[in-house]
Order: sequence, then C-alpha cells, then structure tokens
Amino acid sequence: MGPALRRLAADAANRAAAWQPRLGQAVRTHAAPLRTLTAPRHVLPGGPLRADRHRTVTAIGASAVILSGALLVAAPGSASAQTVIPTTPGSSAFTSSPAAVPAPTPVQVAGPSAYKLPHEHGSAQEYVAVAANLLPPEPPAPAAPSADQAPAAEPAPAPAPAPAPAPAPAPAPAPEWSAPVPGAPTSNPYGVANPEYAAGYHTGVDFAVSPGTALLAVGNATVVSAGWDGAYGKEVVLRLADGRYAQYAHMSSISVSAGDRVSAAEQIGRSGNTGNSTGPHLHFEIRSSNHYGAVVNPIAYLSGHGVTGF
Repeated sequence: MGPALRRLAADAANRAAAWQPRLGQAVRTHAAPLRTLTAPRHVLPGGPLRADRHRTVTAIGASAVILSGALLVAAPGSASAQTVIPTTPGSSAFTSSPAAVPAPTPVQVAGPSAYKLPHEHGSAQEYVAVAANLLPPEPPAPAAPSADQAPAAEPAPAPAPAPAPAPAPAPAPAPEWSAPVPGAPTSNPYGVANPEYAAGYHTGVDFAVSPGTALLAVGNATVVSAGWDGAYGKEVVLRLADGRYAQYAHMSSISVSAGDRVSAAEQIGRSGNTGNSTGPHLHFEIRSSNHYGAVVNPIAYLSGHGVTGF
C-alpha cells in the first residue's frame, strides 16, 4: 500500500471514531445484530480484550465503507470510470496528437462475389459497393488552355548531327626489310664454283642493273665503311640489327658515310661498273662477320625476313 493510501486510511479511521456514536445509534434502530457496537465491554463475550479487538475490526470496516463511498462520489457517471496515465513515452492512444490520427477512409474488407439474392433473377453484384481506395486510378485529364493563353508551339526538331569526318588513314608502317634492288633479275647466283675467286666459289649474288640504279639498305643498320676497296671498286658495308653484314660492290656513287644510321629501303648510293667487273651490275653479299669468305646465301637470308621480288 502506498503512502498516500495509508494516509487516506488513517484519516478515514479517525473520522470513523468520531462518527461511531451516530453510527451505533443508526444501527440499533435498524438492525438488531449491530447493537453490539455500543454495548458495554462487560456484556461482550470474551472479556475486555475481545471487546477491544472487536471495536478495532469494526472501525476498519467502517473506514473501508467510507473510502469506497468517497471513491464513488469522486467519479460521477459510472462506477467503472478511471484515470489512465501513460508511463511509457512515445506515440499511443493517450499521447498522440489529433493530427497524427489517420483520416478515416473507406476500406473494402472482402471482394464482391457473384452470388444471387433469393427469389431474384439478377445478380447481386450491382448492389455491392467497392471502396474508393480500391478502384483503379483514372489518368488525369489534360488541362484545356484558357482563352487568353495561346497554345504552346511545338518544339522545332533538333538539327541532325553532322557526320563525323572519316578518320585519316593510318600511315603505312615503315618496312623493316627490303631487297637491295627490288624487282631486279639475277645474272650470277650465290655459290657457283669459280677457280678465279679466292674462295673458289661466288661469294655473293649479282643483280643485272644499269649504271645509276638506286641501291637500298636491306634493313635498319649502321654504316661500317663507305669508299674504295680494290677489286670491289666503290663499296658500302652495313652492320644490320641482327649482327650480320650487308656488302654492296662495283657502285658508281656513294651517298652515306661510315657511322651513319640508315633505315630499311633507304638509298645508300647507285650501281655502276667499278673495280674488277666485266659489266654494270651489283655484287651483293651477306656476311656473318666483316671478313672475306664469311658469307651466307643472301637470297635465302632475305627470304627468311619476308623479302620477295628477286
């Protein structure tokens, strides 16, 4: 029992003690069994101690009766009225504001069925109301322009984008290998036996060309030597990228110098008939080292690098 209720009970007990003579008089006049409330202690069975205990029980009962009456008087209209005080903060039926309560809307609790009413020939479907919030939404009607508002002009079509210019053709890749005289015929192949040569065989290949024909570097190379070389006449020796050497003999003119860097198909001079030669031609060799007789088949070497047109 809380402190407030205990105080209320004590106050009721004090008032009951003050009202006890009146209550005893009313009881004696209306109910004979309650005469014992005002009877002397010597006439109660059990002696003085039992009489005191009886008076205490009577006072507590009277207090309870008075307290019940006070509660009923404090709550007019219904004996079941009570005050509810929420103890948990948050949204609830006691604490939410009126604006938070959703507005009532029609709700269809069950779909209409095609049952028939008794003694009726038609369907009862037409008597079933469908809630508005379950009807299919209707698209909004377009707003009509007002009298003082001119209709909006249709947007002009966007101009077609100009065609993108065609990309410029990519330049052809620079060749990595070339024939010394593209398309020229051969007059003396490689390896033919000849006792007049110091090696005993032809150490290169002869291309039959007229004097002044442009001679091209067969690959990216460095000029090792360019000038006169006895029986070879005017000659040029190139050191190729793979370490082999290309030798051009019997030239009429030279357009490079020792130490120059040349690219494949770049002109290095012109053909002629200088040195130990019986007629205009190009004597061409591929050497494994820059020495006489250290040679390989030049046609097979160039063909292995994709060169054709001999």
